[in-house]
Amino acid sequence: MKENQMTLEILTGEVVNYLQKLAYSDSRISQYRSAWQKVAVFMRDNDLQYYNASVGEAFIYHLIGTRGYDNLDRWEKTIIQCANVLTEFLETRTVKFRRNQKFRELLGSIGKTMLSYIDYKKSYGISRETVEEYKSNLRRLLNYLNDHGITELNSINQLFLLNYANQMGFFTPYTRHRNLSIVKGYLRYIYDQGLAEIDCSRLLPKDKYVKQPKLPSTYSQKEVKALLAAIDRSSPKGKRDYAMVLITARLGLRASDVCNLTFENILWEKNLIVLYQQKTKSGIELPLLTEIGEAIIDYLKYGRPSSNVPFIFLHVTPPYDRLNRSTLHSIVCFYLRRADIHYEKERKHGPHALRHSLAGVLLEKKTPLPVISEVLGHKNTESTRIYLRIDMNSLRQCALEVPPVSRSFYERGSGR
Repeated sequence: MKENQMTLEILTGEVVNYLQKLAYSDSRISQYRSAWQKVAVFMRDNDLQYYNASVGEAFIYHLIGTRGYDNLDRWEKTIIQCANVLTEFLETRTVKFRRNQKFRELLGSIGKTMLSYIDYKKSYGISRETVEEYKSNLRRLLNYLNDHGITELNSINQLFLLNYANQMGFFTPYTRHRNLSIVKGYLRYIYDQGLAEIDCSRLLPKDKYVKQPKLPSTYSQKEVKALLAAIDRSSPKGKRDYAMVLITARLGLRASDVCNLTFENILWEKNLIVLYQQKTKSGIELPLLTEIGEAIIDYLKYGRPSSNVPFIFLHVTPPYDRLNRSTLHSIVCFYLRRADIHYEKERKHGPHALRHSLAGVLLEKKTPLPVISEVLGHKNTESTRIYLRIDMNSLRQCALEVPPVSRSFYERGSGR
């Protein structure tokens, strides 16, 4: 898959325009420009005409050399962050609001083969988040290799892999499963590329992880009502939070889709919310309920900061960028605590639990499964069947009566 690329001059100009829309200060933008000048020098020295993700990564490795990220000066970490902003905007046309962004370095000859493997996976179109997951997991393997003095791929043997897998036992089963899966793919790659003499992926201990289905976490209609009532709508933040939580609770939209809502998604004349879901990439149409429409209007008129950014829900302080799903998760948790709604360790307490709760309400109302699937934006009803396990009334109807046991059965057991 061909990487997105652009001349550095045009790219930085577009990024500056975007940051200005988010109300970034002139001093902060000047800091970005100063860092990008170092990128420009690097590209000029290496006769590079276009900037892309690979150029950004090469620049960062040029900057840090053989040092680790934690050993860099503060100004160097700032330059890395500014370079990552270029790459992120080039690939997503947005810049996520963050206070710190760490660069996961993969150094040395083995680190280069890991980067090569990640580039290979990129050719299949994996997301930016998945790329970071691969870097994080391979970094864990690289650290373990360094701690045991292994600097050559052919020094990896079965005993080493067994010990590596054993020390992963301290992590959660899923974390261990993901790490070993990524490591196995990497080991297979270096063998296929002729970088290793033995296919060590066959020596890695088998992972017996089985994903256990869990009951969806739900909240009663009374609890959802108390959650909404706990939001103080007198402030701009409260107006924003109320509208976002209300959309999640009434329509069951995923947190990422709520945060990505734009003005184009609201069809006021038709009373519809129309969008393409970030997770499934499929379209969905949902009714613009009166209470939701009124909450959005209240926020737009009296709470939303002045900004040309197309997203509806923004941060209350500069930079006025869209919120991300983790922020919405924190919002829901905050008001659950304020409403004095207790949640057990097993019960989830984020926006997705409100989505589950909506499904539970629809089941109580005997809504057909295909209709629930359409409301939740599932591609097929198989994804919706999991909610059948929380429909206790219907499950009780399926229960079979236990036949009476004759007295002679107990008498046989006592030896009579």
